[in-house]
Amino acid sequence: MVHIVGAGCGAPDLITLRGMRQLEEADVIIYAGSLVNTELLKYAHEGCELHDSAKMTLEEIIDVISEAEKAGKTTVRLHTGDPSLYGAIGEQMSELDRLGIDYDITPGVSSFAGAAAALKAEYTVPDVSQTVIITRAAGRTPVPEKEDLRSLASHRATMVLFLSTGLLDKATAELTAGGYSPDTPAAIVYKASWEDEKVCRCTLATLRETAEKNGITKTALIVVGKFLEESNTRSLLYDPGFSTEFREASK
Repeated sequence: MVHIVGAGCGAPDLITLRGMRQLEEADVIIYAGSLVNTELLKYAHEGCELHDSAKMTLEEIIDVISEAEKAGKTTVRLHTGDPSLYGAIGEQMSELDRLGIDYDITPGVSSFAGAAAALKAEYTVPDVSQTVIITRAAGRTPVPEKEDLRSLASHRATMVLFLSTGLLDKATAELTAGGYSPDTPAAIVYKASWEDEKVCRCTLATLRETAEKNGITKTALIVVGKFLEESNTRSLLYDPGFSTEFREASK
């Protein structure tokens, strides 16, 4: 059996209880060493095989899993954040399906959720933004043409950029050309929930300057949008004049 497990965004106590139990029971752990907090490996039992996937190809990862399966061992494939976001699990699942190897997925706390916690912000503020666009700038890994930043920026919704800290000039230009004003609030959240977490608030126009000033070149999320401004807007859910199936509106 193979468990694909989301490690959470950094802090070791942000892994789910299910994920922790699967780590404790694993005979083999293949972890994303460039991103996963290695403190999580302390959950592994003595004698557990540990493999750092940062140094491995897809074929090598599948070979380790296949050998474990032949030996009747349980494998945990430990991904950073939530494996469904930029986890490259699709290609792994295709290979496991081809080989007839059973697997399941344990979700994790994504870094976009960790970033909001670090910012003490709500992405979906009433009358400000009710949509969160999670995407990345095109670099060595392209994005579909219809999903380029300029097109997505036309919505002027809350934007969260993964894997884009090294492409800030390009990202800023595309977002501005697409509709965000240069003074749109923005932030860089470095290693959300880690001990060395850093939150840098700025504007869209000063993203690169802010990153350079703080020495941030990777392992960070870029967030852009009016949700970062202080708002006095309140939701209808808790408005005394709004009825729900649980509460009658006050007269």
